[in-house]
Amino acid sequence: MPDFSYQALANTGIRSAGTLTANSEREAITMLDSRGLFPVQIELIKQAASYTGGRRVKAKHMTAFYAQLADLLRAGVPLLRSLEILEKQTSQPRLADILREVHVKVADGTSLADSMGHYPKAFSELAVSMVRAGQEGGFLEDVLERIANFTEHQEDLKAKVIGALAYPIFLAVTMLLVVNVLVIFFVPKFEPVFKKLDAKGELPALTVALIATSHFMQDYWWLVLAALAAVFLVYRNWAGTDKGRFQIDSLRLRLPVAGTLYLNLALSRFTRILGTLLRNGIPILQALKIAKDSTGNKVLTQAIDEAAENVTAGNNLATPFAACKYFPRDVVEMVSVGEESNQLEKVLIDIAEGLEKRTSRQLDLFVRLLEPAMLLVMAGITLLVVAGLLLPVFKMSSTIG
Repeated sequence: MPDFSYQALANTGIRSAGTLTANSEREAITMLDSRGLFPVQIELIKQAASYTGGRRVKAKHMTAFYAQLADLLRAGVPLLRSLEILEKQTSQPRLADILREVHVKVADGTSLADSMGHYPKAFSELAVSMVRAGQEGGFLEDVLERIANFTEHQEDLKAKVIGALAYPIFLAVTMLLVVNVLVIFFVPKFEPVFKKLDAKGELPALTVALIATSHFMQDYWWLVLAALAAVFLVYRNWAGTDKGRFQIDSLRLRLPVAGTLYLNLALSRFTRILGTLLRNGIPILQALKIAKDSTGNKVLTQAIDEAAENVTAGNNLATPFAACKYFPRDVVEMVSVGEESNQLEKVLIDIAEGLEKRTSRQLDLFVRLLEPAMLLVMAGITLLVVAGLLLPVFKMSSTIG
């Protein structure tokens, strides 16, 4: 049970302070009353703020929570009892603490949505808004199930993208390691053999460059690492600014091939979240406000903000989307049809599924082309190193011959 700190007045007027353990603030007040104390101030000692700045609770744990809460409520278990069961059942200490505090707030009369809203590292704004709509509309169990399915779907999509890029990343790291081993440890073994040619000035330029690079890496490897660390720190600080983040996001959208994949993934997240919110009764302006940040891109967020302003002015959603160069024409047309047929939420989810399928095909093709390209680059660099070592050998052989 949570701990509460209190300040209270006795019947004699003497002020006292202390802590006590209770299931809720209401129960704490009852306990003080039984002691003949009038509470002046009561505060939960372990506040939600301790979690707002910590690590985010993993999506797989939240998916299980939403699905299990939906099952318990559908089976007729009261909300407070359901939260208590899930708090004791979860193996994640942070989530258990958060559920305990949510239980306290709900027991004190706060709605489930408002209680969840205090913990953004566990409950997203999307989940909070959908739960609020579900409570007001009387279909909380259905909403929780949809949140679970949505969260699981997003994690599957993320895992698919990471899995597709894992092998190319492995190739890139391997290529860097192989080249560095060749230059730092392998090239110096041949240097004594080349001394005669070097003295005559007959050493090939490629070999001279290779030996110079080897010497530099041996003598100044620490400088290379320091320079890389400095570049990383400068980049991270710059990327943390609004201007830097905006420029980086703009560059991501302009990248050949990868930019299209990135854009489609961002738009699929946005349209799916927007469609899900509208399906659950969230007004379109509020839904746009929530869904805009799901793109993960400042440029797209700004474009959606401008679209929301036009919707406020009375225009439909398709018109500002059409004016934005980042929304593909087929997406705009489908949004327009959805608005005309009064099925916008369904059309938006269909758009998300279509974009995800298109992105999946493009990603598979991109990875298939990227793998041999990286192998060719790796082979080319290795060939340069080998050629730099063998050219002097061939030259010496021809001289001796």
